[in-house]
Amino acid sequence: MSQSFDEISAQLKRRHRKSARLKWISMGALGLAGLFLVLFFADMLNKGLPAFQQAYVQVELDYNEEASRMGRAAMDPEVSRIVSRSFERLIPGMLRDDPDLLGTSERRWVLANGEVDQYLKGHRNKLSEAEREVVDELAESGQVTLKFNTTFFSRGDSKMAESSGILAAAVGTVMTMLVTLAIAFPIGVMTALYLEEFAPDNRLTQIIEININNLAAIPSILFGLLGLAIFINFFGVPRSSPLVGGMTLALMTLPVIIIATRTALRSVPDSIRHAAFGVGCSRWQVVRDHVLPLAMPGIMTGSIIGLAQAMGETAPLIIVGMVAFIPDVSASFTQAATVLPAQIFTWAGEPDRAFVEKTAGGILVLLSILIFLNATAVVLRKKFERRW
Repeated sequence: MSQSFDEISAQLKRRHRKSARLKWISMGALGLAGLFLVLFFADMLNKGLPAFQQAYVQVELDYNEEASRMGRAAMDPEVSRIVSRSFERLIPGMLRDDPDLLGTSERRWVLANGEVDQYLKGHRNKLSEAEREVVDELAESGQVTLKFNTTFFSRGDSKMAESSGILAAAVGTVMTMLVTLAIAFPIGVMTALYLEEFAPDNRLTQIIEININNLAAIPSILFGLLGLAIFINFFGVPRSSPLVGGMTLALMTLPVIIIATRTALRSVPDSIRHAAFGVGCSRWQVVRDHVLPLAMPGIMTGSIIGLAQAMGETAPLIIVGMVAFIPDVSASFTQAATVLPAQIFTWAGEPDRAFVEKTAGGILVLLSILIFLNATAVVLRKKFERRW
């Protein structure tokens, strides 16, 4: 039975109302997600930016005989209480390295302890009233101030918050990513080339493709267990080293690179292949000289995104031991090292209030690197993208 005009109009109005509701709900969800993102970045900036400043105090150093045994003896007793112990420990070594310093004195800026740093930043601290008075007097005379925290970028980890830095973790991250890239990129690209251009379409290749897609979705901690079982326990690769960390992350990154490479290869029109075959090229020449160069921008974009994802991983590296206390930069790929995510994880578990801003500062550095890598991938895609 046909509907009347009024019934059809009523149905259209209901559909339009539902469509409008869905539109507003979608816009609300998008706005809520954007609000959470803004709040996250605002919180990180509020907590992390203070990490890029550090308290320094100007002291008079008297290099006497007692200071060669106990660094604190080179400073005024009241001032020495607000100076970082990491600097005090350097004084005996300075006198051993340069005996001519003995009997001399100098005035220099040195690192203040973490409680002074927190006090100057307006945070909770454990300074006594007498120590606060000393800090206030020195601040009025310009002998205590906040300066750019070069220590954060020039030193490794430390049990004292004021002398903790990310240098060792940053170098460990670079070394781990180099191992990951050296393993995952060639194997992933060659695997994708074989599956897409050479492998027959049979049950075996279908099973391989299904497993590759499944591997791209499993929890990353399982790759850590796999790395522990195979690379450390079976092959004896040194624990906590960039080598085992890079090999473990390479396992996790391989499916991402394979899928991205296959997608890039599929984007090359078949007419390119047919034209190459038409002038007498073999299948390998077609792939090497025509298909692969045209697909390379997409391959590079997918590989960069895969490496960026691997750089932010913590769980698999915890399993293979890359959460060790590493104060110095690793000299080789087999020495113990840590990475930025693991360093941030370690700082987050410290009870000292000063490590909170170190944690947020490390997150800001890591986010900056990840944003740069993703932006690089977007730029490469836009620059070399071809429309067929």
